Amino acid sequence: MNRAFHNVIGGREGLLGLAILAALLFVLLPLSLDVFRLNLVGKYLSYAFVAIGLVMCWGYGGILSLGQGVFFGLGGYCMAMFLKLEASTPEATAIQSTPGIPDFMDWNQVTALPWLWEPFKSFAFTLVAIPVIPALLALVIGVAMFKRRVGDVYFAIVTQAIALILSVLIIGQQGYTGGVNGITDLKTLLGWDIRSDGARLTLYFVNGVLLFACILFARFVLSSKLGKLLVAMRDKEERVRFSGYDVANFKVFVFCLAAMFSAVGGAMFTLQVGFMSPSFVGIVPSIEMVIFAAVGGRLSLLGAVYGALIVNFGKSYFSETFPQLWLFMMGGLFILVVMAFPNGLAGIYQDHVRPRLMRWRPRARTQADAPAPAAKAPASSPPAATSHATPAAGGTEVTP
Repeated sequence: MNRAFHNVIGGREGLLGLAILAALLFVLLPLSLDVFRLNLVGKYLSYAFVAIGLVMCWGYGGILSLGQGVFFGLGGYCMAMFLKLEASTPEATAIQSTPGIPDFMDWNQVTALPWLWEPFKSFAFTLVAIPVIPALLALVIGVAMFKRRVGDVYFAIVTQAIALILSVLIIGQQGYTGGVNGITDLKTLLGWDIRSDGARLTLYFVNGVLLFACILFARFVLSSKLGKLLVAMRDKEERVRFSGYDVANFKVFVFCLAAMFSAVGGAMFTLQVGFMSPSFVGIVPSIEMVIFAAVGGRLSLLGAVYGALIVNFGKSYFSETFPQLWLFMMGGLFILVVMAFPNGLAGIYQDHVRPRLMRWRPRARTQADAPAPAAKAPASSPPAATSHATPAAGGTEVTP
């Protein structure tokens, strides 16, 4: 058990990385930012769920998905449907032509709640649907693609097409999805006002805890035999297949896992921002999510979190300071990272920072770890001509 826990944590260095991230998210940022800015950080952290899923799917599984916005949006829409139904009580919608249904349905002459919305009156069903529905869609896509050995750039194109199809479908079905505006005006969760400062602070910490849970679960997968097979599959897929393993099943699993992580992030995004729209489902947001993982390092779970934070902080800062130039600045940042640091921030740490930290360790610690020198016999003692040297347990030799 201790060895398994050690592998999940990642040893002393992995534990230190988790502690630094926890101190940043749970201590430093809450103490230094107001509620509005902290809510923005919570929004950025919801994207980190997608980045972690991409590290698993792309970095370790070798599957580049350009449609993760689909699963992010599905998780967000599941939560938004529950919140919208809670806000659409007959008393709150008494002025509508059909009380008891969401306002955008009434505007589009929908006279009854669609059957698809009925189960989302239950909060328990919503919590189950958030990870399960995206995982089922990922399962269908994965089986259809990987069982036919469709991969690499072709799979990336297919996921892009799915993202485009879903965004067009959501916009086209305005009476059932809210159309281009999405599902808005979300106010309460089980009677709890999610717009208050206290609620935003609570949701930020819940978001952080769920993020750490996803990181630890991802590390558990990577530290198991399955994780080693994922890396082997990424590097030499044919060799793994010839060893008797069904590579398609591994790909389907990691793709579904990435979809579930993304869906949890989408649900937390909806709770913290208060709406969900098709603008988070299409091709452009999906590509931005890949950039989060690329900037942080597609082989580092913690790096993906930092990548999501830095890129979104950059977007906010550049858009506020240079509203006409921020797109060019962000594009230049992405090009610089991809060309100069292909392994992202985690690669910079591994190649440049970590070796220097290893060299800066105190010499006293190195000397303490070295074996003690052998004890010398006193000069006045006569040599034992017939003695035999016997090795002691500590490695030194003692003359009897």
